[in-house]
This record gives sequence, C-alpha cells and structure tokens, in this order.
Amino acid sequence: MAQGKLHAPDERARKQVESMASYGIPELEIARVLSITIPTLRKHYAYELGTAHIKANALVAQSLFQKATGNGPGSVVAAIFWLKVRAGWREIPADDPMLIGKKQQAQIAATTAAEGTEWNTLVN
Repeated sequence: MAQGKLHAPDERARKQVESMASYGIPELEIARVLSITIPTLRKHYAYELGTAHIKANALVAQSLFQKATGNGPGSVVAAIFWLKVRAGWREIPADDPMLIGKKQQAQIAATTAAEGTEWNTLVN
C-alpha cells in the first residue's frame, strides 16, 4: 500500500475477504492480495474475518445433511458419518463385553488370565 493512502473498503473487497477467509486463506495472504497491512485488514474487515468460517461450515453442513438424507451416491457414508459425529453412534467390536454373556466373559477371562505372567508357560 502506498504511504499515506488510506484504505477504503468497498463491497467487492468485503466479498473477496469473506471468500478467502472462508477457504482458510491466512490473513497475511489476504492482506497481501489487497495490498494492505494485517492491522488494516483486521480494522476494516473484522466482521468478514470473524464470520466467514462459520458461513463456510454451514454450507458444508447443509451439503452433508442433504447427502445424508438423500438416496444418491455417498448417502450411506454421509449418513454414517453424521450419526457418528452428531448422534454419538459408534461401531461396537464383536468382542465388546456388552455383546456377550457373563459365561462367555468368564471363559475369555480364564483363557487369558495367565498372559504376561510366569504361569503362561505352565498353563500353555
């Protein structure tokens, strides 16, 4: 930026800052594109810098939601991802103690009790 020249933001620059910030472009690079300093960028574009990532996340969430609730390619994967992240679902391993009975749990415990001890060589 030329010495002594004041920066006057316009609508085009605001949209440009918002777009770049929403894509994750660092402030230093945004300021460089506009030929201003980082303090000037922050002074004039605080709102765009502070909200761009929120708007971008909302667009991606909307797209994911549409895929997860649709029938197109990737809908199953999107639905699984959504349920794991948003609904707290998880995959349960086949040997999860919640899936087997007390007898099976006791049998597993008995067969592995000696592991890591000197008894392991005597038992096996």
